[in-house]
Amino acid sequence: MLTKSQLPTPALLLDLDKFEANLARMSTHIAKSGKKLRPHAKAHKCVEIARRQIAAGAIGVCVATISEAELMSKAGIPGLLLTSPVADPLKMARIVQTGAMAVVDHLQQVEWYQQAAQAANPNAANKKMDLLVDLDVGDHRTGAASLEQALGIAEAIDRSSCLRLRGIQAYSVHGSHGSGHEERVRVSAECYARAIAVRDAMAAKGLNTEILTGGSTGTWDIDTQVPELTELQAGSYIFMDMAYRRAGLDFEQALTVLATVISANHATSISIDGGTKAFATDRGYGSEPAYVKGLKYRFGGDEFGYLEPDGASSLPKLGEKIAMLPPHCDPTVNLYDTIYACRGDVVEAAWPLKRT
Repeated sequence: MLTKSQLPTPALLLDLDKFEANLARMSTHIAKSGKKLRPHAKAHKCVEIARRQIAAGAIGVCVATISEAELMSKAGIPGLLLTSPVADPLKMARIVQTGAMAVVDHLQQVEWYQQAAQAANPNAANKKMDLLVDLDVGDHRTGAASLEQALGIAEAIDRSSCLRLRGIQAYSVHGSHGSGHEERVRVSAECYARAIAVRDAMAAKGLNTEILTGGSTGTWDIDTQVPELTELQAGSYIFMDMAYRRAGLDFEQALTVLATVISANHATSISIDGGTKAFATDRGYGSEPAYVKGLKYRFGGDEFGYLEPDGASSLPKLGEKIAMLPPHCDPTVNLYDTIYACRGDVVEAAWPLKRT
């Protein structure tokens, strides 16, 4: 029987009890809201986790990259949606092979997907590729920038012999990590007002609008109150991190990074084997101990981090293992090849992860 204390560190840990509680909570909420859940697998990049999400009621999973789509497709995960627009015909040919639904925000992308789908399936009229129109709802990152552009894209998909229009994607980056609940409510309302205007205009032209997908963990209880939304893309709810906790989200903290005290020669600090290669650094702040109070973390280099007293009367000892919280779960997971699924101190399984 393998225990957490026997793992080489730094190691990525998943608390199965908390993970399962998060799965059940989201599943129950989605069922009550009458929506569907297509959780974002970019958060975990793990086939086993995707299988458990499907078993809990998800209709499929979202992916952010071609490699994620290929991983999930090869494993037989159904209902794939690639949420990132692509502008490379060679990549598009690979996407077609996965069977994933994709998004577009430009007429040229429609033409490229038409060519890729036709090349892959000469009789594609019987097996069309599903596409959504990606909308810019305020972030200016991706998406059609106007109602007129969105309509033009939708009509081009509808005319294509090898493509099938399914609806709209409307995802708000700011809504996901707004500074507070009221701000996220405001951003969500603005996001879906734009999306609904496009949807109504498409419907008036007889275009398919069966799917309106978007949302995130940050707006999991806000977006599902929008009648027109058909499915939620939340992904981080299974793990959680410091950023979502600071935003007031209260799902269980299931994801931690296990580190070891590797130097303890000073009264005012110790060093652990968790530095910038162990945690995502994009949030502007470092990790913190998950279960030990009164200690403050700061980055100490690629392989090192410092823990200093911040109310604690003593410091952990040399060789002691400490579970640390990730500032941002998605890019932290991307640093590891394996996630150790634990029940208490027992390691029940080691699940492989896909690194981008």
